[in-house]
Amino acid sequence: MSEWWTYRPKNFLLFSARTYYRLFELYNAEIWPAHALALAVGLAVWVALLQRREWAPRVACALLAAAHLWVAWGFHWQRFATINWAATWYGAAFAIEAVVLLACASLGASSPMTAPHGRTRIIGLALLLFALVAQPALGVMAGRSWQQAEVLGLAPDPTVLGTLGLLLLVSPYRAAASQSRRGVAMAWLPWPIPLLWCALTGATLATMQAADAALMPATALLALAAAAWSARA
Repeated sequence: MSEWWTYRPKNFLLFSARTYYRLFELYNAEIWPAHALALAVGLAVWVALLQRREWAPRVACALLAAAHLWVAWGFHWQRFATINWAATWYGAAFAIEAVVLLACASLGASSPMTAPHGRTRIIGLALLLFALVAQPALGVMAGRSWQQAEVLGLAPDPTVLGTLGLLLLVSPYRAAASQSRRGVAMAWLPWPIPLLWCALTGATLATMQAADAALMPATALLALAAAAWSARA
């Protein structure tokens, strides 16, 4: 222990990059063709949000809640935990986020969600669309197999990124937030877990020297800045 300063982040990584991406490859092979369904449903909800359909925010929150539950159980607990003991805790965090999103859907059903400021809405729509369409292709662009693609609703990173985009589009606590400090606290309740995951996955990918390691932390900062700016506006 006298030479603890010689340790580097890679010394604490429990798996190699090859093992990590191989996990996604096996996972995708087992659940195919769920990817096509997830993409189709996601694009349909994105179009509904774009058109400001009254039901879209509630449905989007409910669907993302279901996505977080699936990622918690199907990915973290059933598969990622086989190579990383901390994945059990990751799954618990995703399950908690699912409960919070279900609360968002429930509150949205009883009170209208006001539209965010124009720029914030554009950023939210862009992040959600990026998570749906572009993020699955990033691995291929980085030199990985398309069989290792990460899809929103099935893999943690695009699911979290899509959640950040949605949180910029709708807020079931917006009316409450304008009335009390408690409302302000509730308005930010869905944010900590996605933001923490962005930092964690960014650190993990950086340790594996992945080309897209900065993506999740950067988008988290963008979403947080947009939300803070919208709140001040």
